[in-house]
Amino acid sequence: MSLLVVMEILAEEDSDVCEMLGSPEFPLLSKSGDIIIGGAFSVHSQIVAINLNSFHRLNFREFRFAQTMIFAIEEINKSSSLLPNVSVGYKIFDSCGSTLPSTRAAMGLINGQERTFGNTCSGHSTVHAIVGTSESSSTLYHSLCFLIQISHFSTCACLSNRKEHPSFFRTIPSDYYQSRALAQLVKYFGWTWVGAVRSDNDYGNNGMATFIEAATKEGICVEYSEAIARTASKEQVERVVRVISRGSAKVLIAFLSYDEMDALLEAALSQNLTGLQWVGSESWITAHHLATMKYSGILYGSIGFAIKKAKIVGLQDFLLQVHPSQDPQNHILKEFWEETFGCSFQSSLQETKQCSGSERLRDIKNPFTDVSELRISNNVYKAVYAVAHAMHSMLKCGENSEAVVKHIQDVNFSLESGEKVYFDERGDPAATYQLVNWQMNSAGDIVFVVVGSYDASLQSGKEFTINGLNITWGPISVCSESCPPGFRQAMIKGKPICCFSCITCAAGEISNSTNSAECSPCPLEYWSNEDHNKCVPKVLEFLSYEETMGTLLTAFSLFGAGLTLVVSFVFCWFRHTPLVKASNSELSFFLLFSLTLCFLCSLTFIGRPTDWSCMLRHVAFGITFALCISCILTKTITVVIAFKARTPVNTVPQCLASYQRMGVVGGTFLQVLVCVVWLALAPPFPHKNTIYAAERIILECNLGSSIGFWVVLGYIGLLAVLCLILAFLARKLPDNFNEAKFITFSMLIFSAVWVTFIPAYVSSPGKFTVAVEIFAILASSFGLLFCIFQVRLHPPQNDHCNKKHE
Repeated sequence: MSLLVVMEILAEEDSDVCEMLGSPEFPLLSKSGDIIIGGAFSVHSQIVAINLNSFHRLNFREFRFAQTMIFAIEEINKSSSLLPNVSVGYKIFDSCGSTLPSTRAAMGLINGQERTFGNTCSGHSTVHAIVGTSESSSTLYHSLCFLIQISHFSTCACLSNRKEHPSFFRTIPSDYYQSRALAQLVKYFGWTWVGAVRSDNDYGNNGMATFIEAATKEGICVEYSEAIARTASKEQVERVVRVISRGSAKVLIAFLSYDEMDALLEAALSQNLTGLQWVGSESWITAHHLATMKYSGILYGSIGFAIKKAKIVGLQDFLLQVHPSQDPQNHILKEFWEETFGCSFQSSLQETKQCSGSERLRDIKNPFTDVSELRISNNVYKAVYAVAHAMHSMLKCGENSEAVVKHIQDVNFSLESGEKVYFDERGDPAATYQLVNWQMNSAGDIVFVVVGSYDASLQSGKEFTINGLNITWGPISVCSESCPPGFRQAMIKGKPICCFSCITCAAGEISNSTNSAECSPCPLEYWSNEDHNKCVPKVLEFLSYEETMGTLLTAFSLFGAGLTLVVSFVFCWFRHTPLVKASNSELSFFLLFSLTLCFLCSLTFIGRPTDWSCMLRHVAFGITFALCISCILTKTITVVIAFKARTPVNTVPQCLASYQRMGVVGGTFLQVLVCVVWLALAPPFPHKNTIYAAERIILECNLGSSIGFWVVLGYIGLLAVLCLILAFLARKLPDNFNEAKFITFSMLIFSAVWVTFIPAYVSSPGKFTVAVEIFAILASSFGLLFCIFQVRLHPPQNDHCNKKHE
């Protein structure tokens, strides 16, 4: 039944007076005093009927909380510095861990034991402040009635709203922090695929909602989220266990209250639910009665955040002195004794042994007598002292009880243990937790080992710390295996964000971390390595001497230059012969010299481009070929003039000697002039070409001015065309000694090479552009060498021409 329904039952909207339903509520434990502190604890739990008087089982842990409150009050009454000459009493009610009984307890705290009372939250409270309750849902109702209360165990973040709960305080941190701490814990261990189960109340619903919100921001997905109500049937709990067992998540976030956890474990045990990593909330993570061999197969390795453990001097002795004889008329003391020792004070129950009263609590080990994990009990202790300090301050200032809230808000004191107690503006304490891991000691018992901490007051990102201890934890729980560096996540349609496939980063992109959402492109001069996890400098591509192509071209270049020198040596050796003299030896030596330079200039195109090499390669190419073609053109003109001259033959060389030199120098000078202008205005320079190939940098020589390059090439072409035309016109000269035919053939080869060069040069990529240019230089040079000088190497058999010219 919801809280609003309860309030409607208790108070009609148009009625000024309500009649109490049922009998008046009496406190379980009480003591009179000048100041009365109320208490509300879930001493009984697991309601089995709608009737509010029907309960099942005494909760030893909660009964210890109630006795801790009494212990603190007795300490205060003995104190000479805190509330001197003022007696402190108490009224402790049973909230039963449910809204309806908690409502009755609240009414008893407000109105005492009267039969009638005003509107639901009206009337003068019989207590000055309340310590409790243990459940957020019950606490919410008390707070709505504007009762001044300090809860020891209500963690719902909704209670921090000062507008709705102005008189609420607590000594336990808000779930606002615990839920976020759990999300960080799950992220730390790499669990991105988890299941969740919660109590179906304000504690579980609000806490889990905050966890899911925080987990989503951390990239964690929740496969399922199930709820268990305190009054849930066995079948309902078993259904939840089936959902958990069928899920693929190996980590279970259990945001459960004490009793719901008990019910879930019983169902899990019956269905043999094992192999899960449990992550618990502070409600059960340090519950000793769960850390038994019965549940060890299920909960071993559990981890979660707990309230800081403390020691309360004298509490254990006080608890061991609890006895029905302290108040023979008190039924709760008798019930406690009977539950503890399995006996009965009623002799009529034959199946149960008789309680003698001489039984010793010291011989019993149960949640009541166990003070090894005083965490929540310490919160009760602090809450009582906070009320006492507030009342002390109020009385000292001479103010009435209406100022209690103000003085509780302002408390700031230290316990004997040194722990400081204070509240922030929302009524919350400092949010600090211990990370507890369930481990097994040498004796085979489950122990709670502190393996880390969480402090919300620290700088963002540093709140959560893990110490160096070994942690016992279960398997990795992920929907999809992590994407290693070099891959990126790709979402799978229709599945949560934690379910993804891994796709290799594209060429030129990398990811250097696990589970990268995107791949990052490399900088312009870098490229991804084979694993796509690192950017490495791009390969610099240029035609080098070390590679096969560069070596072969170098060899051909040197071979051509060497062959030309051999021919030159032969010509020099036979320079006095009629054959050499008749071939115009001066022009021949000029031509052989220029061809040698043509072969050697190709070497400037090989190797890493530099400022000097870029300028030299194109200038050398242009000038040497201009010199070469100028020599051939002059030779062609000389041949034509020699065979068509009407003057005596022996006078022709003398007439043409000066012309030949002028022709060669003049033809070459024009090219030199063009190159000088080109170098002066826009010289070639090294350039890193990153456009043509994405994965490498082509180191090339930028022409500086394309016009300059094509003018140089065009001028060489013009000389070649003129030479071709003149040689073609002289093709019908006498066959015995006709160089014109060989010049014509050489020019045809030369033109064919360079005409083919143009499209090949434009379309060739990277270093192949340079290789094409070198090939054109070598091919044309070899063509000129073999075509022009083969006649010298193979003289005609008929020497008629020789005799004629002699």
